[in-house]
Amino acid sequence: MLVPTLFWGQAAFHNFGNLQFHGTSSVGFHLDVINDGTFDKNSGLTGFYSGNLLTVSGSSSPIFQDIEIVTDNGLLLETWLGVTGNVNFVVGDVLTSKSNSASYLNFIDDSFYMGSGNLTHINGYAGAANKETITFPVGDGEFFRYLTLSSSAVNTLAKCAYYPEDPNDSALLSQQFPTDSKASEDLQVSTLEFWRLEGDRPSVVTLTWDTNSAVELLAETVENLLVVGWNKTSNQWERLGNTTVSGNMQAGSISSETFVPNDYEIITLGGTDDLLEPFTVLELDNYFMTPNDDGVNDFLLIDGIENVPNNVLNIYNRYGVLVYSKLNYANEFDGKSNRNGVISKASGLSAGVYFYILTVTDNKEKYQGYLYISQ
Repeated sequence: MLVPTLFWGQAAFHNFGNLQFHGTSSVGFHLDVINDGTFDKNSGLTGFYSGNLLTVSGSSSPIFQDIEIVTDNGLLLETWLGVTGNVNFVVGDVLTSKSNSASYLNFIDDSFYMGSGNLTHINGYAGAANKETITFPVGDGEFFRYLTLSSSAVNTLAKCAYYPEDPNDSALLSQQFPTDSKASEDLQVSTLEFWRLEGDRPSVVTLTWDTNSAVELLAETVENLLVVGWNKTSNQWERLGNTTVSGNMQAGSISSETFVPNDYEIITLGGTDDLLEPFTVLELDNYFMTPNDDGVNDFLLIDGIENVPNNVLNIYNRYGVLVYSKLNYANEFDGKSNRNGVISKASGLSAGVYFYILTVTDNKEKYQGYLYISQ
């Protein structure tokens, strides 16, 4: 182990030097962590355990391999904290400031998480470094309101936070995004919640709603719901589309069309009472996969996909849970999930029947069918 310069008092664990956890080491923090040195080449398991609020702060950001969080009153980040392996949410939320995105829990490369839910998520900003697809495990302490980002290329860094606030007068952002300033009069915008998303890649986002979202105030049917965003240039709300929508008025999810997150200050749920131009839904072939690397049926190969490159592929399990999402799909699905939080990312999906929807935005068509995966 590299020799660190440490101060270990009753109040905090303070690193001033060059500290590194090696191999399969297991280290538990029961005190606050202050990192003013190098602490970013760690392996093994690092746990945060306390019945009180724990804080991670300092001038330099620590990076761990696997993290376990058991903090009854939360783990407060006053700097960003990175993870390269797995985050296991057991008890308590990760807390960050929502006034700015300087502090966040950063999921790096192939990292993933487990255990997220209404009482175990990030109440503040989540980050994603070197990822093309991620489901951000964000919420507001008492409820989980995740957002899925599916980008056309790898994001150097994307960030997301959830706000249960009226965008007309956001206390946490100290800004106003008037819902009567909109690109069309028929557009409805939620006054109950919004998400802030940072990213510079063309992307599709999937938002969720529950009974607290009151989507019946936005549209008469789920088909008339939309993703909407506050355009930074025009200073008004705009439609970001609804390429895929599932669920009912009590709970569901909706995916946008492609846009660049950094062009919009915030995004939220919206709707319209006017009839939208519907997508034509067509039945496509049912597919059979045996992803065992023998060169036969290892990939989901959709005939003619090269002719419709502007597409979104979503694959759902038999319970309706999204297990794979890809913007501009080009026959690369090999039976592994790319959804953090569903199962370990890059893990092979279990044998069984799955349902897929391929949305082609250029010609307003959706193709759907079934996929059987065998081991």
